[in-house]
Amino acid sequence: MNFLFLMTDQHRVDTLGCYGNPHVHTPNLDRLASTGTRFDRFYTPTAICTPARASLLTGQAPFRHRVLANHERNVGYLEDLADGTFTLPEALREQDYQLALIGKWHAGTRRNAASFGFEGPDLPGWHNPVDHPDYLAYLKERGLPPYRISDHIRGVTPNGNPGNLLAARLHQPPEATFEHYLATRAIEQLERQAADGRPFFLATHFFGPHLPYLLPDAYFDRYDPELVELPASIAETFEHKPQAQRNYSAHWTFDTMPLEVTRKLIAVYWGYVSLIDEQIGRILDKLTELGLNDSTTVFFTADHGEFTGAHRLHDKGPAMYEDIYRIPGIIRLPGAPPQVRTEFATLTDCTATVLDLAGCDPTPAVDSRSLVPLLRGDEPAWPGELLAEFHGHHFPYPQRMIRDDRYKLVVNPESINELYDLLTDPHELINRYDHPEAQPVRQRLMHLLYNRLRERGDNFFHWMTPMYETGAPDHDPTLSAFETEDPAPVPSADRDSLGSTVR
Repeated sequence: MNFLFLMTDQHRVDTLGCYGNPHVHTPNLDRLASTGTRFDRFYTPTAICTPARASLLTGQAPFRHRVLANHERNVGYLEDLADGTFTLPEALREQDYQLALIGKWHAGTRRNAASFGFEGPDLPGWHNPVDHPDYLAYLKERGLPPYRISDHIRGVTPNGNPGNLLAARLHQPPEATFEHYLATRAIEQLERQAADGRPFFLATHFFGPHLPYLLPDAYFDRYDPELVELPASIAETFEHKPQAQRNYSAHWTFDTMPLEVTRKLIAVYWGYVSLIDEQIGRILDKLTELGLNDSTTVFFTADHGEFTGAHRLHDKGPAMYEDIYRIPGIIRLPGAPPQVRTEFATLTDCTATVLDLAGCDPTPAVDSRSLVPLLRGDEPAWPGELLAEFHGHHFPYPQRMIRDDRYKLVVNPESINELYDLLTDPHELINRYDHPEAQPVRQRLMHLLYNRLRERGDNFFHWMTPMYETGAPDHDPTLSAFETEDPAPVPSADRDSLGSTVR
């Protein structure tokens, strides 16, 4: 079995025709979905690039592999996987797979993709490296103009400085874009691997549609902003929400730009999605031309989503909304039926799926579950809930989330917790955590999250033991053994009389 793993960065699931968008032209990904399995509830383990990509590489949840933040804004976490950590390419190399990664790495700083056995140009970082020698050589060989932008779109930060660049007009033809370059290199690699004859794993990781959206005229102006229906969550007030969300809104300058600019930004984002879809189409056409469709499993997914104005936010951050946690998930397995699945699945599950199909032992991918039974149309027993986590970006900010078919609970130790009814409030505007009628749901999900974290070995549960409705402890939460038997609780009046002698 060969593998073609197509991945985008910061990609909203609702920008694809196959996921219901009536305006964005994505015929190639729509065709892939119509001939494979489209997962309707596919999620990232954490909505930030490096930890999510490290989870794909290892099949481990972020708390376990401990690469918890992007190095560009690291807040003191590890920047590379520990030596000896199990990885997917290590297992595939043992099966004599050809390995290549064309595009974004962003899964460590000390070790690059080549360190794990991948062929391809070394392209680190979070954005298109338009000064990379291989890209400059690509332009020169084809007589294409260099990168240049204008018409910058940005807001104003709270201290009055210019905000982060959100979009700009790119003065290059489409064939000079970094996206076209990546697809060209992927096609060249595919041809080499096909000629070799050994099984291959070819990953193509696009840097977009991550902001800033830098596009040629044909894509910058492709969609009329009047087509854009603003997200319903643009009505966000941040009332009874963690303060960090309001701060992030100010950081991303949402309120300093007119809504017309937001419409234009979303329209440009759509153009970026269409540009990438066309490049993916070129790669898929080459796969067909080489006669490899019947021997190649094709994946398409993203590392996480993007706000594009939802909840008055841009980018991603300390807010566990569907906009950035739900991602595209499409897998075409040769011989498997076209279908739509509604089970919860994750980016991390791709690791065990590849291992399973390649004949490797998926057990070392300890937080990953093979999707092969679902791909083949079976009805296996499957978890009815989903866990996700966050550890910070510009600053440490630990969060844990659990959601089931209807409800989502988010635990924020430094702030108020969140509970959303996704049936009656799909845009997650009303935090019901303190609503009296929500108490049974809150208690059920808190118990479930607590137990799942303990089963995983995620020490976040220690904070929950004394702070929330987790039930009577069945272990010593002090992590010590001072007492030989359970002490009787000291009544409050007696505590007062004992004063400072009580510890």
